[in-house]
Amino acid sequence: MPTFEDYLKGIELQKLMEELGIPNVERLIEEVKHFTEREAEKRDKIVLSYFGEEGAECIVESIVRCLLSPPKLREKAKVLDVGSGSGFFTMAVVKKLRQHLPKASFYAMDITPAMLRVLARKTSQITLFLGVAENIPGSLEHARRYLKVPEKFDAIFSTLTLHHCLDIEKVFQSVKEAVDVHGKAVIVDLCKHSFKEFREEMGDVHLGFKPELIKKLAEKHFSKVQVEKMPGICCESSGRSAELFIALMTP
Repeated sequence: MPTFEDYLKGIELQKLMEELGIPNVERLIEEVKHFTEREAEKRDKIVLSYFGEEGAECIVESIVRCLLSPPKLREKAKVLDVGSGSGFFTMAVVKKLRQHLPKASFYAMDITPAMLRVLARKTSQITLFLGVAENIPGSLEHARRYLKVPEKFDAIFSTLTLHHCLDIEKVFQSVKEAVDVHGKAVIVDLCKHSFKEFREEMGDVHLGFKPELIKKLAEKHFSKVQVEKMPGICCESSGRSAELFIALMTP
């Protein structure tokens, strides 16, 4: 049986991006290089340094609470993490969800092979595949050539990925197309901030978002949207602090 490494080696990343209709492939390749060269192996420690153990745990608890809120997920729910990176939040969310949904199946998508390699070393219980948040259906279609992945998910969550995406409105449309009509989606990301140096230091495309903008964009694609700031949780980096928001969306 082919290994996950065999799967990665069989894919030309730039060709995949072009197939998925990414308008600025060169920019995304630079994003991938940023996380491959600088962060993949030490990503978990970096994330923990941003939030601390207590802050990271609060983020995980908030995501799980939203995923377990009505409408109730079915017993054999299929759950996807979009932009999993090295799996810091993926692993923690999956661990907690499995306590409530032991028969659920879990999937994680990222565009950076180096990040997925790190996550693959942590677990064989999550199906991993390459893809972009702006085109989840296309990413799934491509992945099905090599792996067993569903067309729709009961739940999709994404943690601190949106500010790395080139076209955030396409992300909301993409998530809507990939989530089941009775499912839900949860997005956690940075609120608007003024630290322009984050573009270079962290590979950020956007300097966070106003919660009102997120709600407006999400409501174009989801019938029910709740967006709120996460009290007491901030991304701390070298004395600079950015608040977080969490969005819960249902079709």
